[in-house]
Amino acid sequence: MTFDYLRLAQDALAGEALDRDLACQLLDSPDVELLRLVDAAWQPRRHHFGRKVMVHVLNNVQNGLCPEDCGYCSQNRDSAAAIRQYPMKSEEEIFAEAEQAARQGASRYCMVLSGRGPTLAYTKRLAEVIAEVKRRYPVEVCLSAGLVDDEKAKLLAEAGLDRLNHNLNTSERHYPKICSTHTHADRVRTLEAARRNGIETCSGLILGMGEETLDVVDVALQLRELEVPSIPVNFLIPIEGNQVTDDGSLTPERCLRALCVMRLVNPKAEIRIAGGREGNLRSLQPLALYPANSLFVEGYLTTRGDAARETYAMIRDAGFEVEGNALYDADDAGLDAFRIPGGGDELLKPEIARDPA
Repeated sequence: MTFDYLRLAQDALAGEALDRDLACQLLDSPDVELLRLVDAAWQPRRHHFGRKVMVHVLNNVQNGLCPEDCGYCSQNRDSAAAIRQYPMKSEEEIFAEAEQAARQGASRYCMVLSGRGPTLAYTKRLAEVIAEVKRRYPVEVCLSAGLVDDEKAKLLAEAGLDRLNHNLNTSERHYPKICSTHTHADRVRTLEAARRNGIETCSGLILGMGEETLDVVDVALQLRELEVPSIPVNFLIPIEGNQVTDDGSLTPERCLRALCVMRLVNPKAEIRIAGGREGNLRSLQPLALYPANSLFVEGYLTTRGDAARETYAMIRDAGFEVEGNALYDADDAGLDAFRIPGGGDELLKPEIARDPA
């Protein structure tokens, strides 16, 4: 089987939808020429974002204490993973971590809270914190706080929230196999509430949870239909004690192909190399910057990731540059000292998390 890689790039640049069957073939076919696929995905990425790489920092504002049973997450109610649980951090802790993220070049500061969703009172408190972070620091703020309705979305929008994250994670068909306490439709409704109230949406998926190729493609197409401008692509990090563990499907090439397909389906979106990039893409990480224009540094909530210094070196070595912000000094970033408290220290698993202090 042969593929027209030039046509793939041209169609993406023109904003045309990638055919569902063709997308599946690009993920599965042994006839795919990987570097030519990467180049096809690079064309729309370069057109819309140049060589800039947006850096995001996750702050686990609240850890554990969750009533949901999302089987991939070490914070879920049924997980036996050894995590350190804590309620919402103090405002001063959050502000200090936002400042540190800004000074190290983060384009966005991502606040993440475990739980089904915030109460109205909790949402008002979050709105106050978001407004103050926005007042103090030149970073965009993204919030991931579970299910949100119109009333809560309106409060967050009025506070200046830039993006609300709520990942679809997998297809509607596959969703009951990873979670039973809420539905795929619940997640879609949260994204729709955010959009109705003027908040940009951020939503992606997790690969490696027993899904089929068609599930991956269906999520990519649904994100296009929902016009999601920010798409994190996560690769499952197997955590001992979770209900959903490694299904054996992820190879570096599979992960890179998935990023390319996501770019070709969603050519204008910010595609983020998210959780698990280090252990799953491995030596192909620099190539992932060609379809993707964004990544996380310093960990993924309950698991460690590459340090900022290593990640920034990879970005530069591959011929790209950190987008940064008004506080960022690329020549004096102080990366040796860069450490966001709560940025991946909560899981006590030696292979992927450092021992607690």
